[in-house]
Amino acid sequence: MNFPAGWYDDPQHPTQQRYWDGSVWTDERRPREQPSQQPAQQPSPYQGQYGQPAQTPQDQPQYGQPVQHGQVFGGAPQQQPTSDRPVYGQPGPQQPPQQQAGQQPGQYGQPPQQGYPAYPQQQQGYPAYPQQQAGYGYPGQNRFATPDGQPLSGWWRRVGARIIDNILAGIAALPLTGYFLWQYMQWLSDYFKETFDAAAAGASTPPTTSLPPEMYKWLIPMALISAAVAFAYEYFFLTKKGATPGKMALGIAVRLRDRPGLPSGAAVAKRAGFFAALSVLGLVPLVGTLLGLVGLLDYLWPLWDDKKQALHDKIAETNVVRT
Repeated sequence: MNFPAGWYDDPQHPTQQRYWDGSVWTDERRPREQPSQQPAQQPSPYQGQYGQPAQTPQDQPQYGQPVQHGQVFGGAPQQQPTSDRPVYGQPGPQQPPQQQAGQQPGQYGQPPQQGYPAYPQQQQGYPAYPQQQAGYGYPGQNRFATPDGQPLSGWWRRVGARIIDNILAGIAALPLTGYFLWQYMQWLSDYFKETFDAAAAGASTPPTTSLPPEMYKWLIPMALISAAVAFAYEYFFLTKKGATPGKMALGIAVRLRDRPGLPSGAAVAKRAGFFAALSVLGLVPLVGTLLGLVGLLDYLWPLWDDKKQALHDKIAETNVVRT
């Protein structure tokens, strides 16, 4: 409640009056006037607040005396009551942080937190699936890929490229093998004609699974020249381009298993030498039958191999990859 400026009884000196400027006491004082000289029903700063009865200067505490509990002192700020019982509108007595209701003790030297403890925050989203190294058969990655992630070629692409390369290598070797091929075809034609004529005349010939020895004098030179040309064909293109014309046509290439780039000459020699050995040694009786099965397995092996390698790939430590 605000009181108008004016002279009022000094709360510190009952025999004097003190000037109230409307908000605080000033240092201006004068002798107290007689009751007859004071204006009638003039409001006083000592009038009670919040429904309390007005207080006289005699009820006010003297200078140096403590303020009583709940006492209003001329509109000045009230002192904190000495009792532990809080006054309406005033904060209650402070308690130690660890004893206050609703507080949790601080951690790591931090002040205690008000209210309920914070629910521990969790990481947003689903936990990341543990990443594993890329390569052959690792889950979460491309199963049919090299250790550095390059996709491996499928079986049909490899077979198609091999057929194309065999045709191209045979055409390249034809100028060198043409004579032997012609002589071989002539001898083979004469052989079958004699056999059919003998069968028509009623002559019986014992069954045989081997070719006549005269055939090998044309067949062996032709097989050696064809194997040499095929070896040179594959070695040249793989060491220079990383792929033969058949592989380039189908978008595949040869590389080492553990690093990209062109394969080494030693690895290419092992691959090409494998096919050359099969073609030459396949002419040997009995051994040729066994090596024919090996050649068939070499073609089919990538179908069930987890690294999509054929037998010649495992020998040379190479992979056929998509480009």
